[in-house]
Amino acid sequence: MWVRVDRSAWAATGAYLKTGLGFGYFNFLSAIDWKPSPFGRDMDAQVDLSLGHDEASKTDMAIEQGVAGGDTRFQVFARVNDIVNGLGVTLKADVPDDDLSIDSWVKMYGGANWHERECWEMYGISFEGHPGLRHIYLPAGFEGNPLRKDYPLLARRLKPWPGIVDVEQMPGDDDPADAAETTEAAE
Repeated sequence: MWVRVDRSAWAATGAYLKTGLGFGYFNFLSAIDWKPSPFGRDMDAQVDLSLGHDEASKTDMAIEQGVAGGDTRFQVFARVNDIVNGLGVTLKADVPDDDLSIDSWVKMYGGANWHERECWEMYGISFEGHPGLRHIYLPAGFEGNPLRKDYPLLARRLKPWPGIVDVEQMPGDDDPADAAETTEAAE
């Protein structure tokens, strides 16, 4: 079962499910970016042009409110379970585009800690009252939120990775030592 709740009632609903109804097992928390995106990405690569996709054939990126799953572009959802009675509930809350924040569940469900951190890091949604939103996966200097549909795919655009990167020459890349080893092995 799923229940859509208002963002202002997110924390109170989570608390009631846990203390009032016995849904004490936190399963997961994540977010959805409902922005339409053809093929799951922007069509801007050379391959798109060769397939006949150009500016005139791009899909309309406007969100039709209430159709794509929510009234806003972003939606936070979480699942909790009552393991005694074998019941589960998924809560969904729309997060407005101009205020990407929602109350934290960490005080009620300790397991929500890393889920909220990941959601903040990947989507840019803040969790009010969270004890320490900090990076899990990405380096501190990383720009943007990679799971947003408007985030440019790095495979399609050259962007330097922040921080120190080990650079080693690939074997066979005109390295005199490799050439000498190859000659000796052939003899």
